[in-house]
Order: sequence, then structure tokens, then C-alpha cells
Amino acid sequence: MAFAPMGPEASFFEVLDRHRADLLAALRTGGGEHPGRGTRLASRFEDSVGLQMVSHCTTRKIKSDSPKSVKKFALILKILSMIYKLVQSNTYATKRDIYYTDSQLFGNQTVVDNIINDISCMLKVPRRSLHILSTSKGLVAGNLRYTEEDGTRVNCTCGVTAIAVPSNIQGIRNLITDAKFLLIIEKDATFQRLLDDNFCNKMSPCIMVTGKGVPDLNTRLLVKKLWDTFHIPIFTLVDADPHGIEIMCIYKYGSMSMSFDAHNLTVPAIRWLGLLPSDLKRLNIPKDSLIPLTRRDQTKLDSILKRPYVTCQPYWRKEMEIMADSKMKAEIQALTFLSSDYLSRVYLPNKLKFGGWI
Repeated sequence: MAFAPMGPEASFFEVLDRHRADLLAALRTGGGEHPGRGTRLASRFEDSVGLQMVSHCTTRKIKSDSPKSVKKFALILKILSMIYKLVQSNTYATKRDIYYTDSQLFGNQTVVDNIINDISCMLKVPRRSLHILSTSKGLVAGNLRYTEEDGTRVNCTCGVTAIAVPSNIQGIRNLITDAKFLLIIEKDATFQRLLDDNFCNKMSPCIMVTGKGVPDLNTRLLVKKLWDTFHIPIFTLVDADPHGIEIMCIYKYGSMSMSFDAHNLTVPAIRWLGLLPSDLKRLNIPKDSLIPLTRRDQTKLDSILKRPYVTCQPYWRKEMEIMADSKMKAEIQALTFLSSDYLSRVYLPNKLKFGGWI
């Protein structure tokens, strides 16, 4: 018996029907393995998309009759049943909501998060199609106006406060901007400083976004939607350290864990504006303002240098090699050695005016 579609999300039921048919066919032929996110072999790099899950990826089995996986199997079924009810009733829940339906059973939030990602990967649908939302931590400010799904009109005009990234990116519409570029900022402190300096209006109309570190799903979806809608240049401003480079790579090329949804998340057109390791010497930043790379930093840097997308980014490689050779890193705040407002008054305007990105 097929699942009966109800409401606008009939596609979910169609996907579920197809997946069930695949499972039955696999069982009849003695198979039964299902696509998973088991190893790095499950993804490949494409310059136009980023890290993307391959069609015949590494699989793993979760069996109902195996003591090792019986609990995981039961939890997957429980969350699937909750998703089914959400889609049927055309209602939504956050991952946190699902966790608190039975926190003792799930144990911790990470268990729920991983299962939801597995289900999304297994069915090859975005999390939004499962009617599961994430709480946004990102912020957006600048020359941008849009209407939310419930009809609320939002104006992100740069001021002393920013707007929280909406939890339903797919539902926003009527996006309007005169912005000349979008600036992704790694850290909230830097984002707030640029807000205080009225950077959006002083430089030229622009949009600023921060994921407050590693970006959440909604922040990445927003950046992707802004790119798809306006096709304006997108730049990143991150610390000159391996962690900052990693964050930039997530926006640009995606992550292994979300490679199954790369088409909805990655923006390969993103450019690295700063802080470049080569800027530190060019601007004569004193050693006292620099920080030695830790062993963990060096391991992270070595890992990034081995990634497939670095081969098509020779200038990135050169910057990372400068960092590796110097064994030093720097935060954006190191620019305050030159002056308290050097970032917004000199560094960014010059970079944007003279094409100082890679």
C-alpha cells in the first residue's frame, strides 16, 4: 500500500515509496545495503558544485536483529514516524523539539542530529522536506529586504543591530537588494565591529552575513539563496588560520557530512578576501600580534592542503604554504595594531577597490 500524499509535501511520500520499493527489491535479491555517510569515499569533488556524494557510495547496514544496531534501528524508525506525522499534518518541528519528545531515550542531541542527517541522506531530500527545522545562529545585515513565509516583511538595513537568519530559508520571497557584494564574516565580534563602523553604508551598498564560526545549515542556505537570486560577488573575511580557512571551505565547497545536499548549500564562486597570510608581512604586522600554530593547527592545515579542491586553487595553496612556513597564524583583530578602525577604514576598502581577493 502506498503512502497517501496530503498537502503540498507529496514529494516526501513519493520519495518514501520509491525508497521502500528499493529496499524490497534489495531484500529479494539478497542485498539490503543502503546509501550512508560512512566514509570519505562517499564523496567526490566537482569544481562547479563542491563536495558531492557519489551515486554508488559506501553503504552500511543497520539491522533490526543485530544487538549492535537494534537501538539505532529503533531510533531511526521512531524519528521516521515523527517525520511522517509532521508531513501529513503539514507542521514543523526543530531538532531540539524532537530530542525533547523523549530525551532519555535519545540520550543526547547529537544522536538526533545524526539520525536526521542519515534519513535526509538515505532519502536524498533536503532536511526541509522532512519538516524539520534548525534553530539559526547566524546574522544578516545590510541592503536586503524580503518577505517571510508568514507574510512578515523584513528589512536588514545596516544599523547597530542585525537580523537573525530565518529558520525557513525556502519560505522567504520577494528578495530585494541594491548591494554590490556580499561579505561573509567568520566571527560575530568582527561582524559587530563592522556594524558599529557603519561599513555597509560607508563602503557601498552591501550585505553582511556571519555564521558565528562554523556556519549552521540555515546560514549556508541563505548564502546560497542570495547567490542564486542576485549573483553578486561573494567574499569571505576569516582569520588567517586553519580554522578560518576550513570555515571558508564549508561555505564554498561544502562539507563531507552534508555532501548529499551540496547543490543546495555550496557556492563555488566565493572568493577569499582576507585575512590572507601574505597580508601579515605586507602590512608589517609585528610578531607580538601573531600566534604560533599548534600541533592541531598544523594537522588541520596539512589536511586542507591534501583536499582535491586545493589543486584548482593555486593562490590558496600559496597562502597556506606561507602560513605553514612561518608556523604563525593571526586573528583579524591583529589589524587593530595599525589603528582601531583599520579594518573598515583602510583594509577592506582597499581590498575591494583594487581586487585584493583570491
